[in-house]
Amino acid sequence: MEKEQVIQAESTASPTAAAPVAEGAVPASAPEIPAAAAEPLLTSDQIVDLKAKAAKADEHWDRLLRQAAEFDNFKKRAARDRLDAIKYANQALLDKLIPVLDHFEMALAAGNSAQDNSLESFKTGMAMIQNQLKSVLAESGLEEIEAQNKPFDPNFHEAVSHQESAEAPEGHVLQQLRKGYKLKERLLRPAMVVVAKKPSA
Repeated sequence: MEKEQVIQAESTASPTAAAPVAEGAVPASAPEIPAAAAEPLLTSDQIVDLKAKAAKADEHWDRLLRQAAEFDNFKKRAARDRLDAIKYANQALLDKLIPVLDHFEMALAAGNSAQDNSLESFKTGMAMIQNQLKSVLAESGLEEIEAQNKPFDPNFHEAVSHQESAEAPEGHVLQQLRKGYKLKERLLRPAMVVVAKKPSA
């Protein structure tokens, strides 16, 4: 009876009990051999170098932001200056024309109070004002287009009619009806002219 109980106990033993291990075999649950401790990724010198580079990068970034802000302010100032230049482009010319306007007003005031015998002096004063005005405009680059007795030039002349003439050569300006002007080499207004043609037989 006692022998049967021993056999029964052996048969009901836990399946996890240690089984006999063959000679030279490694148990499945054997612990892994610990690896050697890993060496540090960066040395102290490399860390110091990286910190220095990071500080320099921050400095460069701040400088870039300042330069970008300064350039933006420069663009705004340039835009304002350009608008002011367009707005007041005629200031220099008007400064020269104001004295001419003063002389016109003085001449008109003198003409209103003038007597019959002062007509010649009034005409002389008006001619002086005209010459002064022409001088101011010439200094600003205004040029009068020569047309009278010149060959017709479609670049600077506008023909409104043709007229037979035995005195002027064919294709030449016989009469100028309105003066033309140009600003240096740029045409402002063509001269309005009458062009001569041969008389009919």
